[in-house]
Amino acid sequence: MSRTARSRTRLGLTATALLTAAALVPVPAHAEDAPDYTITVDPQGEGAEIDDTMYGVFFEDINRAADGGLYAELVQNRSFEYSTADNGSYTPLTSWAVGGTAEVVDDGGRLNERNRNYLALGAGSSVTNSGYNTGIRVEEGERYDFSVWARAESAGALTVTLKDAAGELAKARRVAVKGDWARYTATFTASRTSNRGRLTVASSGAAALDMVSLFPRATYKNQPNGLRKDLAEKIAALEPGFVRFPGGCLVNTGSMEDYSEASGWQRKRSYQWKDTVGPVEERATNANFWGYNQSYGLGYYEYFRFAEDIGAMPLPVVPALVTGCGQNRATDDPALLKRHIQDTLDLIEFANGPATSTWGRVRAEMGHPKPFGLTHIGVGNEENLPREFFARFQQFRSAVEAKYPDITVVSNSGPDDSGTTFDTAWQLNREGDVDMVDEHYYNSPQWFLQNNDRYDSYDRNGPKVFLGEYASQGNAWKNGLAEAAFMTGLERNADIVELASYAPLLANEDYVQWRPDMIWFNNRASWGSANYEVQKLFMTNVGDRVVPSEASTTPDVSGPITGAVGLSTWATSAAYDDVKVVSADGASLLSDDFSGDASKWTHSGGGSWSVRDGQYVQSDEAAENTLVTAGDPAWKDYDLHVRATKKAGKEGFLVAFGVKDTGNYYWWNLGGWNNTRSAVEQASDGGKSTLISKDGSIETGRAYDIDIKVRGRQVTLYLDGQEWGGFTDDKPAEPFRQVVTEDARTGDLIVKVVNAQPSEARTAIDLGDARVSSRARVTTLAADADAVNTETDTPVTPVTSTLRGVDSEFTYTFPAHSVTFLRIQRR
Repeated sequence: MSRTARSRTRLGLTATALLTAAALVPVPAHAEDAPDYTITVDPQGEGAEIDDTMYGVFFEDINRAADGGLYAELVQNRSFEYSTADNGSYTPLTSWAVGGTAEVVDDGGRLNERNRNYLALGAGSSVTNSGYNTGIRVEEGERYDFSVWARAESAGALTVTLKDAAGELAKARRVAVKGDWARYTATFTASRTSNRGRLTVASSGAAALDMVSLFPRATYKNQPNGLRKDLAEKIAALEPGFVRFPGGCLVNTGSMEDYSEASGWQRKRSYQWKDTVGPVEERATNANFWGYNQSYGLGYYEYFRFAEDIGAMPLPVVPALVTGCGQNRATDDPALLKRHIQDTLDLIEFANGPATSTWGRVRAEMGHPKPFGLTHIGVGNEENLPREFFARFQQFRSAVEAKYPDITVVSNSGPDDSGTTFDTAWQLNREGDVDMVDEHYYNSPQWFLQNNDRYDSYDRNGPKVFLGEYASQGNAWKNGLAEAAFMTGLERNADIVELASYAPLLANEDYVQWRPDMIWFNNRASWGSANYEVQKLFMTNVGDRVVPSEASTTPDVSGPITGAVGLSTWATSAAYDDVKVVSADGASLLSDDFSGDASKWTHSGGGSWSVRDGQYVQSDEAAENTLVTAGDPAWKDYDLHVRATKKAGKEGFLVAFGVKDTGNYYWWNLGGWNNTRSAVEQASDGGKSTLISKDGSIETGRAYDIDIKVRGRQVTLYLDGQEWGGFTDDKPAEPFRQVVTEDARTGDLIVKVVNAQPSEARTAIDLGDARVSSRARVTTLAADADAVNTETDTPVTPVTSTLRGVDSEFTYTFPAHSVTFLRIQRR
């Protein structure tokens, strides 16, 4: 609705200006003061019902989220299976130090067929494990369970010690070993706390070792082969409605073959659930897409068990035999496809079948005779080949529906919020009458502020949306604010968006492949990010139905697109020539044919630029974002011409316009995403969002004429004289958002307000004919826009208070940079 309150002069309502200033403590406003905003609630109106499962979590083994993270095992590379297939720096003895003689062996003397390697330890020798991060973490007075599989032809003894540089951490244990492979155990009680422990196993005689393990006794809910307690508790505190697992790019990358002699014991495979169940010493190993090893100690059984422990719906994802995440290959093997479809049916039996069934018996033998109650299963993840994916998806769905008609089979729409792949995938999903579509996107805070209305126009009779992955590309409070503003739109459209989960969930600070992340940790501590606090506030105050409401908006003060121009590359060598910038009235702003030097250009990125043979050449094929810029940041309404030639590398060209600084610009990314598509991306405060995208590639050695026409906020793009596309960037980044829901159990109205700007917002709230208590419980998150939660400092922390003087009409001042929930009791 249009704004009805008094007008204010508020400058610079971009993501940068909106999200920079210190927070203020919330106080009730004086009734006689004119409000900045209005919120009008219709308590008798009909709003969307909200499922209990709407908000959940997505667990993917990225950033060492499993081994060295949620999985409580303290020994790294416990089975000596690390390989260069996992990481080029790995050896089978990574994380181990040898005293004496020791050799990792792959022969017929192994523990079992799927556990290929073991350690041959010489008499009088030892091996010492350094754990994760700074070492093995132990806490004074806590108990730790050691186990090892060992084989020794002659009677001998293993001496097991826990020490750090200062000395003993627990009393040493001695274990007698003799004969064929057997599992031996011991228990330690830590005599003091240390973050730098080392576990040493020494043998008096020659022995073979495998599965050297140390677990804290105090795992989450004291489960065997369990989870790290503090991390599991932080996830449980979110009260998630579902757990999506195991990926992500783990699911749809690598070989689709199994781990067997017939397949050559392939080590770069998609995540396949049968590899991960049964006794831990018999589970397969695999390379992780993110550059390390997966032990599969945390496997499908443990995922199901964890979901049950925290009261969440399990939502597993299986491979569709079409790879994504930059690989983009479709496996055309009918027999292999049939096997994967059968594996999916077997997975449902594992989860839901009686203990007398084939796979239900496996579950029961693992300790859970009762079914897990699986209701949803995802097929595929972010496939960039929508037609190839959907053809296979239909076969999976048909098989599942024929045997298990009550299971919801979830499709997806690729890796982005828009573009050719997205549009094609959604068309196929609608035409195929799919029940639910999984959307993923990672965008700038500005995008999330601009797109609160994303789902307002979705077809109410079409597929439901599972927003399986989203984040605003940062862990500062400004990111949390933007996500909170967007989440009000998700709730308002709860009839369309039935499930939503932020991603990724976990990150070990010493092993990071992806930022941002919801929960951060090391070997001694864990902490929730600003984004975590937003998710927790929404997830624990959902409500059961949306109460219709409207709010006034902020005046839009955006002007034309302004900025300099730029050239860049990404993992590519390219040559640029004949750069011209001409204003709309025909005046020349820039002309450079590189017949001389490159003095007009400023190098702000990486790479190696030089003028060669009349061209400006970036020659480093490994460098990413090699941006050079020229011109005036105040330029507007101009035409940019560039001639570009790809010389070598993975991608194509990056031609920038509207460049304000290194974190705020537009660029036309030609041949991006491993030379599979082209897009215009907007960078705002360093975070990027895609404005327009099309499939396509750039040829090496071919010269391309690139033209970009900027008029006001409208941009038209031409490739070799042909119009490629265009867009108008005129959507305001609205900083004031709200939604109201009702708690069916208590009758409470929950007024949820996001004020993502550097000034407080005095707001007149009209609750219509609702009869309410004069007191409300207030929960506020407020901090400086750039505040980041760390291990030692958590500036983004909820503050609760009581608001008095609440009535059907009242005024409240929402602090700058805040998320505020008012829980108002009805009378």
